[in-house]
Amino acid sequence: MTKPETKAGTDKVGSVLFLRDGAIATVILNRPEKLNAFNLAMWERLGDVMQDVSADDSLHCVVIRGAGGRAFAAGADIAEFEQVRFSSAQAEEYAKPMDRAAEAIRDCPHPTLAFIEGACMGGGLELAAQCDLRIANASAKFGIPINRIGNVLPSPAMRALVDLVGRSTTLELLLEGRIFTAEEAYAKGLVGRIVDDLVAEEEVYKSATRIAEGAPLAARWHKRHATRALDSKPLSSEEHREPFLCCDTDDYKEGIRAFLEKRKPVFRGK
Repeated sequence: MTKPETKAGTDKVGSVLFLRDGAIATVILNRPEKLNAFNLAMWERLGDVMQDVSADDSLHCVVIRGAGGRAFAAGADIAEFEQVRFSSAQAEEYAKPMDRAAEAIRDCPHPTLAFIEGACMGGGLELAAQCDLRIANASAKFGIPINRIGNVLPSPAMRALVDLVGRSTTLELLLEGRIFTAEEAYAKGLVGRIVDDLVAEEEVYKSATRIAEGAPLAARWHKRHATRALDSKPLSSEEHREPFLCCDTDDYKEGIRAFLEKRKPVFRGK
């Protein structure tokens, strides 16, 4: 996939872009003049885009990235806070589109892959933590320095980070407000892979292609079962049985036949 062309996005619709290449979707955070920092309109637009993406069963993988190559997202656009987030009542209203966007990424049935270039701060890191996989270029930087403005992390973001890297590393990010290098982020489990800047985009889309070429129903089941595994509540008999239902699908039968016939399978999501 070629590098997407983007422009400065100041309106709601232009602040998040959608591109498609076959079964792979790319969702682009598009405020490069602000290092893709989130304003309220951008959160609203991201929720809209991700809900549309989730409803499209012909997609098999979703890449989320920032425009411009210098940042995934540099946090929130604090310049608007005095107007839209300057009291607890305002903050609760502001959080609604944030939570909606985060939940749309977390609950997306298709595998999601965050491609992190440059700054991944604050809301950007909160968003990346909701993705299934994270690949960073070597120049990436990570942090949530909200202690510097007296802000507190919302509950959905706190849960996602603690699930991802544990309580101690989450508190290290929040209490120190220190910026992690890509290497430290990898060591602490914030990202799964670091790739040299010059080949990062190519490697991300190779990964997306491998995901997209797999059986989509199996991918969706794996996502759901991995999330359920985090819950300590015992599985019901139906939940125990569910993994075996894949054997009734056309995709499973196609995969077995393709393996035996030494050819590439053609999965149809059925």
